[in-house]
Amino acid sequence: MKHGNINRYKSWLLSGGIIVVVSLWLLSGQPGDENSPETSAENVSPALIAAQGAVRVRAQSAEQVQRTIIVNGKTAPARWVSLTAETDGRVVVIGADRGASIERGQIIVSLDERDRKARLLQAEATVKQRKVEYEGRLKLKSESYVSEAQLQEAVALLEAAKTELKRAELDLGYMNIRAPFGGALQSRAVEIGDFVKRGDPIATYVDNRTIIVSANLSEFDARYVSVGDSAEARLATGETVRGLIRYIAPVADEATRTFVVELEIDNSDGELRVGGTAELRIPAEEVLAHRVAPSLLTLDDAGNVGVKIIDDNGLVKFVVADIALSSNDGIWLAGLPQDATIITVGQGYVESGALVHAVPEGDPKTAIASHAGDEADD
Repeated sequence: MKHGNINRYKSWLLSGGIIVVVSLWLLSGQPGDENSPETSAENVSPALIAAQGAVRVRAQSAEQVQRTIIVNGKTAPARWVSLTAETDGRVVVIGADRGASIERGQIIVSLDERDRKARLLQAEATVKQRKVEYEGRLKLKSESYVSEAQLQEAVALLEAAKTELKRAELDLGYMNIRAPFGGALQSRAVEIGDFVKRGDPIATYVDNRTIIVSANLSEFDARYVSVGDSAEARLATGETVRGLIRYIAPVADEATRTFVVELEIDNSDGELRVGGTAELRIPAEEVLAHRVAPSLLTLDDAGNVGVKIIDDNGLVKFVVADIALSSNDGIWLAGLPQDATIITVGQGYVESGALVHAVPEGDPKTAIASHAGDEADD
């Protein structure tokens, strides 16, 4: 009878034993080798570390670096002038096309001469006549045949003739509108056959041999910049150029409370295009800063960018990022304690003010092991 009962419940006992073994295997929490990829240091996720109430940290000391003022600006020609007609006339010659590079003194537009040369010859002849009259009266004056008043009249007539000669020379010269300096012709408002009067616009001319990068500095940063300081600009096209600060506004803009600053850059070869955006980088004062990877930056509830550190009480603290310098090796943050413990893994999963278990970067498994032991004790 007993043997029959054992056979009857044998399948049930076998099933129950399998369930017990599987349950013990699952509860052990170590289904594989301790050195398997799932538990290795390289595969510990930030979420898993945070879930265990721990974060990975790195203790480091600040270093002395030179803070860099980084502001967005734009490029522009060093000089921008509007050329106008200084005499009347019809356009007969176009000396340069739009966009052409021009040297100082080169003709841009020429007007018809009309009677300008004839008036110049007449003015020259009048001067010669008045000069002879003056010399004659001066000789007679020495012999007392001419009064002083008559002599001064000859002087006045001679000076009037010289004035008319000068006007004729200038009027003849005004027929040619020339480049005032080396640069480029931005635009031209006239074509051959157009009649222009004095004051009419002829062309827009720019000095692209020297370009400037202008930007606005805050009240705090402006005090660290002086005329003649060396700085660099990173153009939107990828080039990095260097130059000297040529101007700092003595008075702040009333609307923005910022100071205009201009960086002068040599562009003698004319290769750089102007009018685009640029990032102006000006060396400022030396500060103590920590070098961190950009990936360590996070946001607080107010949307500020910063990093999270562990203070002396073991609490998480958010510090707003004050970027002193940016390089290929990372970014340098000022405003942190000289000796800081920076959270490198799990910073996105812990709140400011939280008490966490800080684990050095070299021993990430300690965090999981310690908290796994705490769960076993519970």
